[in-house]
Amino acid sequence: MPLLEPKPEALRPAPTGGAAPDRVPPERAGGTPEPLRGDLIALLGADKVLHTVSDLVRYASDASPYHFVPQVVVLAEDIDDVSAVFSYAHGKGRHVVLRAAGTSLNGQAQGEDILVDVRRHWRGVEVLDGGARARIRPGTTVLRANAALARHGRVLGPDPASAVACTLGGVVANNASGMTAGTTRNSYRTLASVTLVLPSGTLVDTAEPDADDRLAHAEPELCAGLLRIKATIEADAELVARIRAKYTLKNTNGYRLDAFLDGATPVEILRGLAVGSEGTLAFVAETVFDTLPLERYPVTALLFFPTLRAAAAAVPGFNDAGARAVELMDGNTLRASVSVAGVPADWAQLPKATTALLVEFRESDEPGAAARLEAAGRLLEGLELVAPVASVTNAFTRDPAVVGGYWKARKAFVTAVGGSRPSGTTLITEDFAVPPQRLADACAALLELQARHGFDAAVAGHAAHGNLHFLLAFDAARPDDVARYAAFMDEFCALVTGRFDGSLKAEHATGRNIAPFLEREWGPRATELMWRIKRTLDPHGILAPRVLLDRDPKAHLRGLKTLPTVEAIADPCIECGFCEPTCPSEDLTTTPRQRIVLRREMLRQPPVSRVTDALLDAYGYDAVDTCAGDSTCKLACPVGIDTGALMKDFRHRRHSPREERAAALAARHFGRVERAARLAVAAAGHLDDRWLTRVTDAARKAVRPDLVPRWLPQIPGAAARKLPATERTAATAVYYPACVNRIFGGPAGDTGPSLPEAVVTLARRAGTPVWIPPDVTGTCCATIWHSKGYDRGTVVMANRTVEVAWGWTAGGRLPLVVDASSCTLGIAREVVPYLTPAHRALHAELTVVDSVVWAARELLPRLEVHRRTGSAVLHPTCSMQHLGDEAELRRVAEACAEEVVVPDDAGCCAFAGDRGMLHRELTESATALEAAEVAAREWDAYLSANRMCEVGMDHALGAPRYRSVLTELERATRPDGG
Repeated sequence: MPLLEPKPEALRPAPTGGAAPDRVPPERAGGTPEPLRGDLIALLGADKVLHTVSDLVRYASDASPYHFVPQVVVLAEDIDDVSAVFSYAHGKGRHVVLRAAGTSLNGQAQGEDILVDVRRHWRGVEVLDGGARARIRPGTTVLRANAALARHGRVLGPDPASAVACTLGGVVANNASGMTAGTTRNSYRTLASVTLVLPSGTLVDTAEPDADDRLAHAEPELCAGLLRIKATIEADAELVARIRAKYTLKNTNGYRLDAFLDGATPVEILRGLAVGSEGTLAFVAETVFDTLPLERYPVTALLFFPTLRAAAAAVPGFNDAGARAVELMDGNTLRASVSVAGVPADWAQLPKATTALLVEFRESDEPGAAARLEAAGRLLEGLELVAPVASVTNAFTRDPAVVGGYWKARKAFVTAVGGSRPSGTTLITEDFAVPPQRLADACAALLELQARHGFDAAVAGHAAHGNLHFLLAFDAARPDDVARYAAFMDEFCALVTGRFDGSLKAEHATGRNIAPFLEREWGPRATELMWRIKRTLDPHGILAPRVLLDRDPKAHLRGLKTLPTVEAIADPCIECGFCEPTCPSEDLTTTPRQRIVLRREMLRQPPVSRVTDALLDAYGYDAVDTCAGDSTCKLACPVGIDTGALMKDFRHRRHSPREERAAALAARHFGRVERAARLAVAAAGHLDDRWLTRVTDAARKAVRPDLVPRWLPQIPGAAARKLPATERTAATAVYYPACVNRIFGGPAGDTGPSLPEAVVTLARRAGTPVWIPPDVTGTCCATIWHSKGYDRGTVVMANRTVEVAWGWTAGGRLPLVVDASSCTLGIAREVVPYLTPAHRALHAELTVVDSVVWAARELLPRLEVHRRTGSAVLHPTCSMQHLGDEAELRRVAEACAEEVVVPDDAGCCAFAGDRGMLHRELTESATALEAAEVAAREWDAYLSANRMCEVGMDHALGAPRYRSVLTELERATRPDGG
């Protein structure tokens, strides 16, 4: 055992009293039982089978109120793996649930037996026909697919609010639509073809010309069964009329019966049935979508009305005028949205009855948008608008920042309202649809029903389509609260189907919560046909039992999820999964959501628990050590949950007092540490990389892998011993070379100036000279300590650096220009909680500016570009995302190169200072997709804004290529011919 191995006990949560009803039972502490575990490892290989209790628990939650722990998780890599699992399940009488993003709101992504992950190895977009179509793999997010299509001026029809996280496999399986898709732009209408793996293992590509012949040969009974169902439906004129009428509204409840009316052959019927089938009929292995024109010029307004009824009365006018979206938010929703960054704080004072409509028109060109802006303003005449708080404008705008803020508030409905729920309560998210002309009555009836059952009312939705969403919070550990929820659901389903003849599910798919009520909406004839469809395609019932069809009238009350109170920073989490695509460890260990899910399971357990012991044993590496700490999860989370900060706190909890003292000592004597580090790097340049790797590996085993970095061949050589000479007189800014740029030099073989030399040269060239303080050595942004949870060291360095920076800048009169984006973030924001009151006052007077931002705003206007390279690929750092500096990085790069590209798969490199050396597998996993995209072609320049991020990308590419964009700018503006 390493000398300083942290003790798992340091992270054991304090006892909460009793055990939760949905806790993992003690017999599951050993993970997947035999022979299931051994069978699947023999069938697929050990690397494709996740079997520890930690693995199973982290997959036991999605964005729904349900909690089902699988017996095993399979990481399927290809169609052969999926077919093999289907065959195994058939032979052994087992069940299979398919899971992609896990953003489903009604338990569709949860299973109690074999769970198959079809996200990790199932990503990819191929743009076809100049963008008119796109071939998309099921693990690809909507956001990623649209990024590829945007270059061609195209976009997908479905636009769910969870586009940042939900995948196309789930979008098709749930027929998710969103703000603008309605009934004409959803998956059912825009899916050109689909490749399916049937429960029997048969592969069907509906685009193949001979697909029907092949299917008839492979599955004659299935084909005959589908055609018999088609004949049954078509022979019943009343049923045909009912089906057609049902789909004039948004409807995802049950199977798409209109597939039998729209499709003439078994394959055509299958294409339609796959949409909205929730993984119960087949695996969607690939999709081909017909795309739509990307209307890049929105004209948008957020309009406030005194009552919900007044807002609803305005909807038809906007629909008639051609609005692409008309979104409704009631008063409770608006007030809860103040937890979302950028939402005006005065919304908290909005009257309870206030209701807002987010109205958007979209145009394809600038003249059309200008004309629309003028015409849209006239639509407001005669409307009953109010401005109860100062931030309300009630006007159409084209300002991208304002429009983006409106949509951010709208899309955060579930997470913002859900995040404000009472701690310890479970969240139910439901949606339904009524005829649009009855929207106001439906809203009023829903709010009355919620109030009568004691639920806080909150309603939002796609008003243009009569589609409303609402949330319920209750304590799933209390039988009386569960009974209250059950009574509400009974009355709600009767209200929607009886009074309004609406859809119990408009776009979230049936799921476990509505499956017991399917017949109440569709009636016995149509419901029995759905059971026939299931038996025809899945005669052995292996796929997703009880997800879409369930005869148990109380099935929606089974497996309800408790949400024990966890650390305050994470407690608002509703497990929506929006954070996962941005997480660097997503494909390696755990995601932010899973880190919280695991923590909650520990708190469901009794004080003495074998399950908790097993979870703690894995949590150190899986959750704490392999968290990059980049906090991009905070940016993705609509309510700003910073799981990275929580993991840093956990690192701190694991430190012994001796470790904290040592870290503080290193901070006090950082000048010596810095000089020693530079000398060590210089010496390493003369030694064999393999020898250095063996030595550091041995030290890691002896001490602790999370303390001793592993040598990587891509580590650059040492920086120059002396920084460039500068003068304080006439300096327009104080230049702060970060310690990483004082220790490490540029890429191997780079003959150009170092970064500090380039910055000083650029400043002189622009006539805005900078000054480097002579006592900069020994100071640091404190990220070295902060990222590892060494609080005492952080306090020492944070206060020292702020104090000297205040002096260097003459009390804040000069800006402090920092040449590493992570260090800019550290000094500007992250040191603040560690400052004394006196030093916090000094910090408030500082102006901390990233060197790239400074170059874009202050230098570029004063510089002349003499030469530009052909192409440049950019790696925006996660710190730049936090600082909002990505546009400036692009602006500087565009001054240097004819073509500038940010890869669609760009993300945090996870090098995180030295974490990529502590856990190289983290960086390798985090950069895999971006590196593959970058390596697909040659670039003239590889540019970024942080030395260690550049090293991380070099490691991903296997060669030293990345360098600072400022060194490229120096070359581009050099007057001597370069």
